[in-house]
Amino acid sequence: MFTKTLKTAALALLLISSAAVARDGIYFNAVKGDAEHAYNEMVNNKIEDIGFVLSDPHERINDAYATKYSEEPGYNKTLDNLGFFSIGNDELLNELLTKEPRLGGFSPFNLHIYKYADEDVTRVGHVNPEVMLDIVGATDKDVRAKFIASFKPLDALIDAEIGGKKEVVTFDKLPAKTLMEFELEFDRPDELWMFVDSFQEEFEAAFEENKYIIAGYKNYKETFTDLEMDFDRYDKYWVYSLCHFYFSYGVFNHGNAQAGAFAPCSMYMYIEKDSNVLKVGMPYLENWIAAAAITDKKQIASIRALDKEIIGIMEGLGAKLK
Repeated sequence: MFTKTLKTAALALLLISSAAVARDGIYFNAVKGDAEHAYNEMVNNKIEDIGFVLSDPHERINDAYATKYSEEPGYNKTLDNLGFFSIGNDELLNELLTKEPRLGGFSPFNLHIYKYADEDVTRVGHVNPEVMLDIVGATDKDVRAKFIASFKPLDALIDAEIGGKKEVVTFDKLPAKTLMEFELEFDRPDELWMFVDSFQEEFEAAFEENKYIIAGYKNYKETFTDLEMDFDRYDKYWVYSLCHFYFSYGVFNHGNAQAGAFAPCSMYMYIEKDSNVLKVGMPYLENWIAAAAITDKKQIASIRALDKEIIGIMEGLGAKLK
């Protein structure tokens, strides 16, 4: 059951730390009152002006929690708002994904909004882009510089439209393994779409059977073709957004809504030109424990269990963990 003590302990970490060893994990603008209208106006009408595209909005997830779980023993409405809005700078990503395909682990990423029911403060923010790059293992200096720089106009827009005080979730270090990567060899047909369609059907069925939701889908190869932009390194490149609804309820509705900045999980998949290997990657949920400052033992156990389950599902589809 959610308690004030649990939430207070989590929010106590939402402070800018002066400790030399601490790293910035998630940035938030915390503004007094209900900023949902201002947020919706910003993401629906203003982010395209700075190059970002909204892919898969999932607003007011807290309402769905209440609908599905309010009859459960110990249920408590802890959230007035919880929203996942997947965004990305498509034109920039055309260049960056060509150089670093693993960046699909945060492309798109969530511009997160949440408000606790017993606190008159709305928070809007995202994972530190430097941490995103570290999690996916992107080391190319040009990729890192351009990706980080692309967040400056976004943060300026949030300052202008949302305002409020700056809060930062800090942490010491990421886990030893931050990115799960898989490879799946296949007999390449003359028409590649035949393999892709078949695999996607099996993939979606396997995850849905295990109570995951396909919360989003971004086909970057088609997107860049429509934009008449070269993306010749890949024959196919797409990203799924995955959510396990009950798992998310157990974390976000129980004192750690800040961790929603990592949700839904982006799992990228690509086939390089003329290849017969499907490459897949997704950040481990283990990253949440450190970067989102999660200390609840039950939640930590559920995070680690989900990582193992995802690996098992992928291996069941024939993919090999690297």
